[in-house]
Amino acid sequence: MGIISIEELPERLAAGKTLAGLDLGDKTIGVAVSDRGLSFAHPRPVILRKKFSLDAALLLAQLEKDNVGAVVLGLPVNMDGSEGPRAQKSRAFVRNMATLSDLPFVLWDERLSTVAVERTLIEMDFSRKKRAGKIDSAAAAFILQGALDRLQSLGRGDDH
Repeated sequence: MGIISIEELPERLAAGKTLAGLDLGDKTIGVAVSDRGLSFAHPRPVILRKKFSLDAALLLAQLEKDNVGAVVLGLPVNMDGSEGPRAQKSRAFVRNMATLSDLPFVLWDERLSTVAVERTLIEMDFSRKKRAGKIDSAAAAFILQGALDRLQSLGRGDDH
């Protein structure tokens, strides 16, 4: 299906489906999944990237297991609002996924999400080593929670 806006999501997300959040990195894909009420983001184990076909197969299996109906992908926009090479990689990832799945993707501005998550993990007294293992899925949860909060503000209640 490709890319849709967050405003289009309520009409495209089937009843009873969850929403996934992804933080796309060069070495890992952070994954988080919402509850069925679309209120809370829950981190999942990261996917260690190897090559696209393997990464996509693992990701699609995880999304199916979690009954996901749409995906929110963090878009790494520059601080001035422009898109650089990392944003283009994210857009290419969605184009490639669209050939394998009909799931709609929402691109979500992820400026400062990793910084915010790392700060929170430091405040929670996680060691550098423990932070490294949690940061990508925590960033995915942060991205997803932002989208879930936006959906709530659009008037989507717990009717699904």
